[in-house]
Amino acid sequence: MNKILAVLFLFSASALAQPYPSKPIRVLVAFPPGGPVDIVARMIAPRLGESLGQPVVVENKVGASGNIATVEVAKSAPDGYTLLTHSSAYAVNPALFGNAGYDPVKDLIPVAIVASQANIILVNSSFPASTLEELRKQMLSGKLAFGSPGSGTTPHLTAQNLFHVRWKADVTHVPFKGAGPLVPGLLAGEPPIGCMAGSGPMANIKSGRLRALAVSSSRRLPQLPDVPTLGELGYAGMEDYTWVGIFAPAGTPADIVQKLNAAIVRAAGDPDVRQRFEAVAFEVTAAPLGETSAYLKREVAKWAQVVKETGAKVD
Repeated sequence: MNKILAVLFLFSASALAQPYPSKPIRVLVAFPPGGPVDIVARMIAPRLGESLGQPVVVENKVGASGNIATVEVAKSAPDGYTLLTHSSAYAVNPALFGNAGYDPVKDLIPVAIVASQANIILVNSSFPASTLEELRKQMLSGKLAFGSPGSGTTPHLTAQNLFHVRWKADVTHVPFKGAGPLVPGLLAGEPPIGCMAGSGPMANIKSGRLRALAVSSSRRLPQLPDVPTLGELGYAGMEDYTWVGIFAPAGTPADIVQKLNAAIVRAAGDPDVRQRFEAVAFEVTAAPLGETSAYLKREVAKWAQVVKETGAKVD
C-alpha cells in the first residue's frame, strides 16, 4: 500500500510540475468572423502555437458587444488555458453599459495589445457623397442612418462624436454584431453610411464598392493615400484607433502571463505576420507587459470621458 501511495504521489507531483503549456490553449474571440478581432486572432494563432509548442484554438463567442466572451473568460480558471481576444470596446463597455459584467482593470490581465488600426468613415459607392463635407450636408438636410460594428466599439464612438457632437446631425445609429456582418449591410446600402476599422472594408474600398471619406489616424494610411485624416479636414482631437488585445483571467500566475506576452510579441514581430497585418491596415503594437498595462489604463480613462462627452448609449 505504501508503495502504491508513493507512486501516486510521484505521479501527482509530476503532473503538477508540467511546464506551461502542456495542453491546447483556447482563445475566445469576442466578435464574429471577418472583423478586426477575428482577423488578428486567426493571423497570430498559428505562430503563437508554434512558439508555445501547443495548438491555439480560436473560437468566436459573440454577444453584447463582446461582454459575453469577456465575462466567460474572467470567470475561467486562471491557468493560462482560456484567453480572450477583444477590441478597444473592452475599454469602452464598462462606461457605456449599466452593467458590463466586468471591471476592465481588475477582472482580467492585459497580456498584449497586439495591433491597432484607424477607423474609417465610409459610404456605399452609390451614395451621393464623394467627400466628408458632402456627407455632412447630406446628414444635415435629411434623416439618415449609419452603421457601426456595435455599441461601444470605437468606430461607434468616432462616428457619434463626428455626427452628433461636431455636426449636430439627427442621424440614427444601427449597431451590427461585428465588422463582419456590417460590411454586407453597407454593400447593400442598409445603411449606406458606416464607420469601422480598416481591415473589414479594405477589399471593398479597393474594389470601389465602398468609398472611404476620412480616417481617424494621425497620418494618412499607406493603403489609402488619397483619403484625408479627420485632422486634415479640421476635426482636431479625433485620433481614434481600434486596437485588438489578448487578455487572461485575473489571478493567472505571473510567469505564465510573462511567457504568453513574450510569445505574442515574438509572433506579432515575425516579418511574415507583420506584412500580413500591414496589408489590411494594421500596425503591430505588441509590447512588454508594463507598457501594455499602462496603455490599457489610459484607454479605459479616455473612453470613459468620450462616452460622457458624447452621451453615447447602448442602442
